[in-house]
Amino acid sequence: MKELEKLTTTELSAWVKQAKIQAKQGQITDRIPQLALADPAWFAVHICCESGKTISFGDTTCVFPLMSVIKTFSLLYLLEHLGAETVFGWVGVEPSDAPFNSLEQLIADRGHPRNPMINSGAITLADKLPGKDASDRTFLFCQWLNQLAGCQLKLDEVMLASVRLTRSKANQAFANYLAEAGHLKNLETALDTYEQICCISGRVEDLALLGKLLACENGLVKSQNRRIVNAVMSICGLYEASAKFAVRIGLPMKSGIGGGLVAIVPGSGAIACYSPGLDNIGNPVGAIAFVEALAQELQLSVFG
Repeated sequence: MKELEKLTTTELSAWVKQAKIQAKQGQITDRIPQLALADPAWFAVHICCESGKTISFGDTTCVFPLMSVIKTFSLLYLLEHLGAETVFGWVGVEPSDAPFNSLEQLIADRGHPRNPMINSGAITLADKLPGKDASDRTFLFCQWLNQLAGCQLKLDEVMLASVRLTRSKANQAFANYLAEAGHLKNLETALDTYEQICCISGRVEDLALLGKLLACENGLVKSQNRRIVNAVMSICGLYEASAKFAVRIGLPMKSGIGGGLVAIVPGSGAIACYSPGLDNIGNPVGAIAFVEALAQELQLSVFG
């Protein structure tokens, strides 16, 4: 798939224009005060190709928190450090038909998180990150990503303060339930680590560089772990809308309520978008519209 290589900024600008029109249907999240300050008109895209070619367009200097997009990379980090057998002893890989913050789903699953892309699964994995406390874990994880991908991510302390100010009751309930079920070593450290890693922030270029780790053979991460993460993204990365977009777009993708979205084109490159207006599931409307237009036009679906 060398279609990404041939893209021009002219083509991109046309798709961005269309996506920005659709982005108006999205809503900026107001649960975290600092996220509510985003301008719904912001839109940025950065594409990293296997060859090293990059192409970007829009508000590419915007810095945003990765939020749930980080779940993809905490999964990769633990697979690399501890192996699949260990990691999937803690979380499953089944899609969820309930929202990412559904306690009912966790209770129905008897406290075993269904997958690493919903909050219960991500909190469970945050509990297992290497490091002596939450700040140490976040620092080591962020450092690992920056060294591996050549990006410049850092913890946004202002965003973290805002997240802590309005700590999610659902996340607290998950942590309590997971601890009761014996799935967390330390409830407070798990929750603190989860909140910190969600506030790791960067620009679309940083997100595209992270995506490239999953898209291309690189000698930096094991091929088997790349395949696992891409598969989990395909079936779980956009919450309960994952199946719909697997059919419509056909690329492994992960979104976050910060407005970030990364799409993986295996063997070819990664597409990162930033568009803060969300749909009612929590996916960025403009970013998905853009990737859908691109994938259909260039026939990028991994399903042939």
